[in-house]
Amino acid sequence: MKHSERPQVQASHYALRRYVDAGRWASLWQQVQTVDALAPQRVLEIGPGPGLFKRLATQMGLHVETLDLDPALEPDHVGSATSLPFADGQFDVVCAFQMLEHLPYEESLRVLAEMSRVARLGVVVSVPDIRPVWRYMVHLPRVGERRWLLPRPFWQPQPHQFDGEHHWEVGKLETPLVRVQADFAASARWPLRRTWRMFEDPYYRFFVFAAP
Repeated sequence: MKHSERPQVQASHYALRRYVDAGRWASLWQQVQTVDALAPQRVLEIGPGPGLFKRLATQMGLHVETLDLDPALEPDHVGSATSLPFADGQFDVVCAFQMLEHLPYEESLRVLAEMSRVARLGVVVSVPDIRPVWRYMVHLPRVGERRWLLPRPFWQPQPHQFDGEHHWEVGKLETPLVRVQADFAASARWPLRRTWRMFEDPYYRFFVFAAP
């Protein structure tokens, strides 16, 4: 059985007090803002975890449906992400946040292709980026706030070791950003509109694929 056809963690893994920290809360805000910017009427989220994205997005007026292999997470649809049970373009936007790395790399690319197939406007994903950076922020009079993420010097990527959850991460020896970005672009239906790391927690790297 492929990894994409069986749950990787128990539903209890997503207990809020243990699972959600300040970085995840900031990431949740970024998720909703990024999806909302594409002005979708119907959204599909792959791998909903504790369901926070759907709850917040619904409060903002978005219609969100979820898909997961694990019925214990109470998704709207139970199924495999590598073979989505939906017609082409059935949803406006399809998203997956911190989910693709839970599959072997080649499987994650097939999931991205499937997400692109069933999306009409675009695809939004986030994945871990483990490269260390220094965060700098200044506030200049009459200019406002300016932020930078500066790579730490002399850092060298290391081979990835499967930890029971993540099969790969951006910044590991096998999956540098340049490779991930190229492979994602080849798997998606649209060009890469934007990719960035959150200043609040640079562990979260976002990708948006959509028409110009």
